[in-house]
Amino acid sequence: METNLAEFESKTPNDRIVMHVLYGLHTLAWFSGGIFAVIALIINYVRRADESDALYLDHHNYMIRTFWWTLLWLVVLSPLWLILVLPGAMAYFIVWLWYLYRCVRGWMCFNSNRLT
Repeated sequence: METNLAEFESKTPNDRIVMHVLYGLHTLAWFSGGIFAVIALIINYVRRADESDALYLDHHNYMIRTFWWTLLWLVVLSPLWLILVLPGAMAYFIVWLWYLYRCVRGWMCFNSNRLT
């Protein structure tokens, strides 16, 4: 009977640093026009594919869901920009606050070793 060593692989400090960097990229995404979020999203997908730790898997999924829900809301609300600038700006500001809340909440949960 073979033993799967991946099940016993422990997390290194570098793994935690990567997660903190990913949360940082997602949090600062609005200041980069979304470029940081796309970079973080790609890394989330790559790292999630080989992840066996439930905490890390949960946080990768959380960041991925946050990204896609934000993008969906931005697309759905984009017609408001055609009506007037103010409704569009207000809607985008609300989405930005929600995104920021999700990033900070997830980051705090990860820092406390809790699931989201």
